[in-house]
Amino acid sequence: MAKRGLSHSDHLRLGQILAGLQVALLQAEVDLENAYPRSGERAFPAKQLGAAGDALREARRALESAVFDEHPTVAATEDYFPYSEHEARVEVPPKPGSSRVRFGWQS
Repeated sequence: MAKRGLSHSDHLRLGQILAGLQVALLQAEVDLENAYPRSGERAFPAKQLGAAGDALREARRALESAVFDEHPTVAATEDYFPYSEHEARVEVPPKPGSSRVRFGWQS
């Protein structure tokens, strides 16, 4: 049995999430590039985030094609590349804790 793919509303939700992740990855990459050298061993994390961002962008493009194939009458470019006010936001708790104490854990 062939799988049908996502509903249009699921595509919209996923597009918002992936767009927000793209923004967060790019910001983290820029932060690392500003804090560490752009070459050598210490540049590796920023380069990896850049590669992750590239992979995420390609996935969004492939999903954009999928939504147009699956829902041609309602699909729009903004489904996977929404305006910034429609992107999901990645929020970091104001006090994330330390690496020795699980965040959110109460004793």
